[in-house]
Amino acid sequence: MARNVVVVGTQWGDEGKGKIVDWLTDHARGVVRFQGGHNAGHTLVVGDKVYKLNLVPSGIVRDGVDCFIGNGVVLDIHHLLSEIRVIEAGGIDVRSRLKISPGCPIILAYHAALDHAREAARGAGVRIGTTGKGIGPAYEDKVARRALRIYDLFYPDRFADKLRENLDYHNFVLTRYLGAQAVDFGAVLTQAMADAEEIKPLVSDVSAALHALNRAGHNLLFEGAQGALLDVDHGTYPFVTSSNCVAGQAAAGSGIGPGMLHYVLGITKAYCTRVGGGPFPSELDIETAGLPGHQMSQKGCEFGTVTGRKRRCGWLDIAALKRSIQINGVTGLCITKLDVLDGLPEVKICTGYRLDGRLVELLPMGADDVAACEPVLETLPGWSASTVGANTMAALPAAAQAYLARIEELCGSPVDIVSTGPERAETVVRRHPLA
Repeated sequence: MARNVVVVGTQWGDEGKGKIVDWLTDHARGVVRFQGGHNAGHTLVVGDKVYKLNLVPSGIVRDGVDCFIGNGVVLDIHHLLSEIRVIEAGGIDVRSRLKISPGCPIILAYHAALDHAREAARGAGVRIGTTGKGIGPAYEDKVARRALRIYDLFYPDRFADKLRENLDYHNFVLTRYLGAQAVDFGAVLTQAMADAEEIKPLVSDVSAALHALNRAGHNLLFEGAQGALLDVDHGTYPFVTSSNCVAGQAAAGSGIGPGMLHYVLGITKAYCTRVGGGPFPSELDIETAGLPGHQMSQKGCEFGTVTGRKRRCGWLDIAALKRSIQINGVTGLCITKLDVLDGLPEVKICTGYRLDGRLVELLPMGADDVAACEPVLETLPGWSASTVGANTMAALPAAAQAYLARIEELCGSPVDIVSTGPERAETVVRRHPLA
């Protein structure tokens, strides 16, 4: 019987989802991206090769695994084609295994122009921290029912008419409201039509393909981007991404029913990081050498895959993790980057917050309340022995085992997997999601 797993980040993204999806694909036939765009960055290490993926699902580095981009993804076709070429240059067959939903909204030049112009117009203290890739404006067009979708590329005249109408609207906003340059209709149309000829052979009914694989008894993986605390409905709004990052979006964003989702794996870094603006109750100083935050930043190589920006770092936040477990229906956790804490004399966990004189044990809804939270910290003994490469719980230092046990106790969800390094073999498995 088929068993399907949704892999989601339980923090503010960058939890290490790509490695875990790749690791799980030895038990799966298909991997599906169901939301986000090329603002996501998944890094995979396979032997001596490093793959940095934005849009192509992480299953692409496994032979015989089909990869799908579902309708919930906003797609920059030009970027996708560039990414495909880079992967193919490494000797991996992509085009025969990648299928793209015709329902994907297309990101075009004016979306990125709007993204940049809006951020520039905001004051430094209220910037969202967007990647500037046009993700948000593309989702806005989708909700406003004016999006150009992959489907429209098959009808060039209609595409051109819709594009002209969209540009009339967006150029008015760019020039008259934001004081930016207009985007040229001819340049956008020419690029889109050139990309269309290359992308059309990959377009397929993803929903039907997934149902067929499921009926045939094949396991599927649904790969989330960003993290649940950046979800547009449930995250620290307005400092969020523009899509739903929670496990439930796997159904809507790929064209299947929720009954086809059997296990939700929550990827959780052993500490917390956040890129861009927004509240972060357990945040630490990452600039001062010798402090825990600096070790997390440097040892954890905490720089954005897409932007290169430094990630903010802090202690593991259980109150935020419990919120994420709740909104995703997490079945089990995978703890990543445990080795980054190696060598710290003590480690701390944020167990809750003080807010307006009261104790809060769950991340509040809305950025203002979260920003007012003061972390309540619990201190545990650290460990000096290395955890790198361990593949059994017994191989971990006793204090590291105690740290993991305390996480389970506080958040009420089992730690089923521990990632102890970027390689596939550097993984502790207590319960396999696809077994």
